[in-house]
Amino acid sequence: MGVGGRITAEAQLALRSFLRRRTAVFFTFAFPAIIVLIFGVLIQVGPAAGGLFSEPPSYYVAGYLAVVVLFTPLSRLGSTVARHRDSNRFVLLAVGPMSRLEWLIAHTLVTAAIVLVAAALLLVLVTGVTPVGLPSAAGAGLVALAVAIGAVAFGALGALIGSLTRSTDGVIAAANALALPLLFLSETFIPPALLPAWFAPAMALSPLTYVVRPIRLVTVEGVVDPLGLVPIAAVMLLALFAAARVLPRL
Repeated sequence: MGVGGRITAEAQLALRSFLRRRTAVFFTFAFPAIIVLIFGVLIQVGPAAGGLFSEPPSYYVAGYLAVVVLFTPLSRLGSTVARHRDSNRFVLLAVGPMSRLEWLIAHTLVTAAIVLVAAALLLVLVTGVTPVGLPSAAGAGLVALAVAIGAVAFGALGALIGSLTRSTDGVIAAANALALPLLFLSETFIPPALLPAWFAPAMALSPLTYVVRPIRLVTVEGVVDPLGLVPIAAVMLLALFAAARVLPRL
């Protein structure tokens, strides 16, 4: 079996494993929907809202998608690595033909597919409950690409966390400790103008910012800028190779 066959076989196993965990499936799709309903229906974002929520509704679409791109890959890949290590699955990986990079690619691809489905459902929900229209075909393609690249990047970062953390509980705690600050300090829901002048430039250090920016250009200005994906694509490649290096051997 070649490289493609090994990756495909492992990806199929990973997808079946995800679908068997009904609680994980439910919250993967329900949690972002709850965020949309809170911001889009209850809080009523828009210029009339004032304060933190004074931007047009289309401004927050990138933030809604960032929730899916950030939380699902971090928690899923981190906990998967921890479970595989605890059940000695990496022993089989060490003596078999599949490399750790191949294993990681298979699982990040499945995670990206799950996130893309969740993102598509989220966009449909957003257009149904808020005055936001769907992007053009080219814009939708760029949004999908940004979501996929971001999902792989944060999935690899989740694998890093799972490899460096010694327990499943520790993985969840570490993932949340990373995700929560990134979610609100990456040009998602809080405009940089509302933050202290000395802190705003720090948003450029967050990889999530480079997922949000090209999506926001599409949803707010209708501008399709593929070059805006270069930074997050670079983060994705670095995270993949770093995670493959530190995945447990035994």
